[in-house]
Formats: sequence, C-alpha cells, structure tokens
Amino acid sequence: MSDGEKRQPQVDIQIASEAIFVPSEKTFLSWVTIATCEERLDSEVSIRIVDVLECQTLNMQYRGIDKPTNVLSFPAEFPEGVDIPFLGDIVICAPVVELEAKTQNKVLEDHWAHMLIHGVLHLLGYDHIADDEAEIMEALEVKYLALLGIASPY
Repeated sequence: MSDGEKRQPQVDIQIASEAIFVPSEKTFLSWVTIATCEERLDSEVSIRIVDVLECQTLNMQYRGIDKPTNVLSFPAEFPEGVDIPFLGDIVICAPVVELEAKTQNKVLEDHWAHMLIHGVLHLLGYDHIADDEAEIMEALEVKYLALLGIASPY
C-alpha cells in the first residue's frame, strides 16, 4: 500500500443479543466507512450489540442514567504521541433500536445506520450537548445517511 493510499476501516462485531435482526458485518463496515471517510478512513472500531439489561447497566455505570439507551460510544484514549487507529467501542442496544424504529415509523435498517453513524461521530469527537455542536453533528449524520439513500431522521 502506498503512503497516499487509504485503507478500509476495520470493524470487530460482538453480538451479545437475542435480537432477530442485526445488520451484517459487511453492512456495519459500509456505515463505518461512510462515517469516517472525511477524517479517519484507516480507523478500527469495535461494535457490541447488546440487549436491554447490559445496555442499562453500562448506561448507569458510565452516564449515571438508570435506563437503556440506543447507542453508547466509548472513545479510545491513548497517551499523547501514541497514534493507534483504534477509535473506540460502540454499544448498540438492539431492542431499543427496534422499538424506536417502530414507534417513530422508520425503516429498521435505516435506524440502525443512523445509530451506528451517530456512535462513530461520537468516537471522532463530535457531540450534541450544546446547540451549535448538535447542529454540526446532525448535519453530518444527515449528509452521511443521504449517501446511503436514507432520509433525514430529524
């Protein structure tokens, strides 16, 4: 591979869920590729698909919120000067994503794509706490989803 040539992101998928539908590894990889295309195409991401109990436990442990959520992102932290392509871990709660898609009248796979892209953007340092940050992050989500032929979720 030449210096100017970018490599495809790498994904490690762990399925710890009894969900009937989980996107394929190839699909997850395509979504990570889109979400990292402008910044970190050589990235590595770990994706763990979980059920409600594990998600609720993690959400309580790391965010102090005692309920499950759709996606949690855990950016990798390395000492200054250490340049490793691993961006971090994304945890997606399959039952929450499925319920949200149903109640919001969204195509299930489209909602999965949104949650994965949202999680990757968090790993890249984007956030949505402040309104101006939320506008930037949401604009990127809409842009990347459009590349997949998915309408804005907002």
